[in-house]
Amino acid sequence: MIDSQDIVRETSKTVASTAVDVINVSKTFGSNSAVNNINLAVEEGEFFSFLGPSGCGKTTLLRMIAGFETPTEGRISIAGVDMKGVPPHKRSINMVFQNYALFPHLTIAENVAFGLKSKRTFSSSEIEKRVTESIELVRLGQLKDRLPSQLSGGQQQRAALARAVVNNPSVLLLDEPLSALDPQIREEMQIELARLQKRLGMTFIMVTHDQNEALALSNRIAVFRQGNLEQVATPEVIYKSPETLFVAKFIGQTNVIEGEIVDYLENLYRVSVGSGMELRAVIKEPRLERGAKVALLIKPHSIRFADMQGQDQPDLNVHIGKSN
Repeated sequence: MIDSQDIVRETSKTVASTAVDVINVSKTFGSNSAVNNINLAVEEGEFFSFLGPSGCGKTTLLRMIAGFETPTEGRISIAGVDMKGVPPHKRSINMVFQNYALFPHLTIAENVAFGLKSKRTFSSSEIEKRVTESIELVRLGQLKDRLPSQLSGGQQQRAALARAVVNNPSVLLLDEPLSALDPQIREEMQIELARLQKRLGMTFIMVTHDQNEALALSNRIAVFRQGNLEQVATPEVIYKSPETLFVAKFIGQTNVIEGEIVDYLENLYRVSVGSGMELRAVIKEPRLERGAKVALLIKPHSIRFADMQGQDQPDLNVHIGKSN
């Protein structure tokens, strides 16, 4: 397995300004609400992930950033420029699709060159130079004359990445880019994505339902549920300090024990969990009163056995988030 902390350290960098601003954005399809009043900012150079189950609105928001969908309400800015009325091909973005979308009759080099040739603003020598650099960047130099059908799934995904970055977009959008790959190749491509993002210093926004993938690759994660934004934070904060019960249950394996505050002394609380049983929990904030309904969230790997004889206050590490 990949050490997520190592990859996060590799991809982290100091960010300077906002690459994408999503301001009060909502999207409805008929009577169905897909995205509900979303506000978030993605900084330049970030690897930012939209995470959530199927149907939560993450892909719809990505498509609105790309220009394939139009917000019902709100606005989206890229590099400080309002994108209202700006078609996809005029936005400083490129997109890597789940199914790669490579032209089967073109070689890898021809696939990568396609976007540059369609713009008709580059000379043949400049196109060749850019294509060669992009293909080398994803380590496909020896395979550039092959057709997509002659490549493995991981190699096809690399080719799709080369085609996306050859135009040097401000933002690269990735829609479930690794979901079609086998587990082993998927882990290899996670490392490849992290390496590529670090090398380019480009803003990546990735949609995924795979929490391990998001935790391993992202500088920050936005967790979605039913069109709503539940929490935006770094992987460590998302994992260790979820703000809602949904995030706590969705990220990692979590034991949830519901109970009621019986008494407290400073930040040490006695929590009744039924059948005459009580647990003690250290709650730093907010201050909770007797009778308050709470949910204790316990990660299995955080459980420690200790000899409590003669101790009045056990050393506990329990976080209680919002109950919604």
